[in-house]
Amino acid sequence: MKLQEEINKRKTFGIISHPDAGKTTLTEKLLLFGGAIQTAGAVKNNKITKSATSDFMEIEKQRGISVATSVMGFEYKGKLINLLDTPGHKDFAEDTYRTLTAVDSVILVIDCVKGVETQTEKLMEVCRMRNTPVIVYINKMDLDGQDPFDLLDELEEKLDINVRPLSWPISIGPTFKGVYNLVDKNVNLFSSNKTKIERDVVTISDLSDPKLDELVGKYADQLREDVELIEGVYEPFEKKEYLEGRIAPVFFGSAVNNFGIREMLDTFIEIAPNPKAREAEGKEVMPTDENFSGFVFKIHANLDPNHRDRIAFLRVCSGTFERNKFFHHVRLDKKMRFNNPTSFMAQEKNLIEKAFPGDVIGLYDTGNFKIGDTLTEGENFMFQGIPSFSPEIFKEVVNGDPMKTKQLEKGIAQLTDEGVAQLFTQRMGNKKYIGTVGELQFEVIQYRLKHEYNATCNFHPLNFYKACWITSDKKDILDEFVRLKSNYIVNDKDENLVFLAQTRGVLQITMDNYPDIKFHFTSEMNKAAMYA
Repeated sequence: MKLQEEINKRKTFGIISHPDAGKTTLTEKLLLFGGAIQTAGAVKNNKITKSATSDFMEIEKQRGISVATSVMGFEYKGKLINLLDTPGHKDFAEDTYRTLTAVDSVILVIDCVKGVETQTEKLMEVCRMRNTPVIVYINKMDLDGQDPFDLLDELEEKLDINVRPLSWPISIGPTFKGVYNLVDKNVNLFSSNKTKIERDVVTISDLSDPKLDELVGKYADQLREDVELIEGVYEPFEKKEYLEGRIAPVFFGSAVNNFGIREMLDTFIEIAPNPKAREAEGKEVMPTDENFSGFVFKIHANLDPNHRDRIAFLRVCSGTFERNKFFHHVRLDKKMRFNNPTSFMAQEKNLIEKAFPGDVIGLYDTGNFKIGDTLTEGENFMFQGIPSFSPEIFKEVVNGDPMKTKQLEKGIAQLTDEGVAQLFTQRMGNKKYIGTVGELQFEVIQYRLKHEYNATCNFHPLNFYKACWITSDKKDILDEFVRLKSNYIVNDKDENLVFLAQTRGVLQITMDNYPDIKFHFTSEMNKAAMYA
């Protein structure tokens, strides 16, 4: 019974958004509400004046963007909440995609001024692949933004999901007065307060109450009209439809001012799912299974610049993880135990004795883990759905200092293990190619190589369109293909064969000419069709 009780306490979710929508700010304010921090740093003009709690890498502080997923835990109203703050920048989308495999639900942050942006649409596509439950928080209501009804229409049209507002703004921009809670029937009056939590809530059981006019003046009648329209147009909110990923509740507020967050957080702990089942090879792993299992979805080296540590982030899927207990590393087929597993509050790490389904823990690693690795209590199976995507930009690694070759090789190996980029090795000549989904990743790699490994390198652009993992049931045909296309065949880090296509046309012709060869667009071959 104890395991079930622990599962019922936990909620694990990710925050996603387009860059600058206010995601990292919202993350901080959720920690503030959960008592995990006492005061929040403000994020202004894309520069962090007081570094955001979840942005701990030096380059993040300098650039004012999140480039790595941060894991944070806090407690709120008796629930243990695991929060994963993801990079918003499109160049780091792959890290976000993998993180979404480790969460049970998502909060999507929308900028009320800009509405639904391109990166938002891509992230929602990933959520819809898994029918991940989504709550929408429309941010920056104290700025001149779009009409709330237009925003709701845009959400439904561009994100292909039904929405249901559960709070509603009273005016917008300079005249923003607050939000009306459509569930609890109360008014939360807006006040600009960036570092502490204050709340001025007035219960209005009947919108015809003249007290509403006293509170918000001429905007009272508009609120009455809006609420009448909402109740007439939108279906009542159904928790079951939310859990199935078919409807998204919507809240309005201003994260930088700690406003409109409590309504969303209170609803979140009521409706968000507890840890859910996970797909593995040939089976579904239930969180209530007695035997422990979990998978690595992220690796980060040098989390603490004072200690050259390497930490694997593991999502517990079933059973109980225990410190100093031996567990089975499925890919390596070896037993491992962990003396100092940790939980996270951004950069702060705390030693834990036990962890339960839904928890994300850090395991100190000397190079045993790769993204997607599975730990069990003895069973042999691998969790599925944690792929590497085909890169879009390819560059050759050129050593900047031959005296630091070992440092460079170690740094490139560790950084690509983290999923910052993908490493390919040319079969003929042993040249090293790095593939990414965005230019900014190369800047991050160079910065981290210099500051964490004391190594330097340059990147020479390569003209490739896409990396395709190749397999075939006919070994002779595959061998012949590799021989004929040797200039375009590389190995990934796991020694899988990869074909680098020069153009979309070349790829299509090659696929047509070799029907017996399968071309996969992710490293997880059996899931390729889902993500292609």
